[in-house]
Amino acid sequence: MSLERWRWIPNALTFLRILLIAPFASGLLTENYRLALLIFVVAAATDAFDGFLARHFNWRSRFGAVADPLADKALLLTAYLMLTLTEVLPVWLFILVLGRDLLIVGGALAYHYGIGRFDMEPSLPGKLNTFIQILVVLAIIVLLAGLPMQPWVMDVGILMVAISAIFSGGHYLMVWGLRAWRARRS
Repeated sequence: MSLERWRWIPNALTFLRILLIAPFASGLLTENYRLALLIFVVAAATDAFDGFLARHFNWRSRFGAVADPLADKALLLTAYLMLTLTEVLPVWLFILVLGRDLLIVGGALAYHYGIGRFDMEPSLPGKLNTFIQILVVLAIIVLLAGLPMQPWVMDVGILMVAISAIFSGGHYLMVWGLRAWRARRS
């Protein structure tokens, strides 16, 4: 029996993650933090599993390459938006997180249409920013769910997300701005 017939599974798990965004948002909005935490953990597990399957069995696809990071980003932005709407997080932090992502997407589109095609690889500061954003959301939801978590994670987490968003956004701007400048000169 060929394993190729199962290569749809990573994309199905990505689609499941997309479907989990609405109940996750609802859980946060209605302050049902334990449900939101459970959904967040399930989404993280599906992300890890679909990544493992895609790499281990070489079940990569163009759809997965685009949809997987978009699903992850949508879930994370939903968390920051809902926690902002419920006044858990300050509005300025959501604007900073969203602004960084819009800067990167806008810069990528400007590069693509103004300079030429490129394959954008996440930078180390970008990966660190995403990791920090995930950890902070997770810690805050655990705290709000009444599970063991130190209350200082809220203030420290907000500061860490802000610093990493500014640093990684500036890093992307500098690196891709320099690449665009060099490409225009040659």
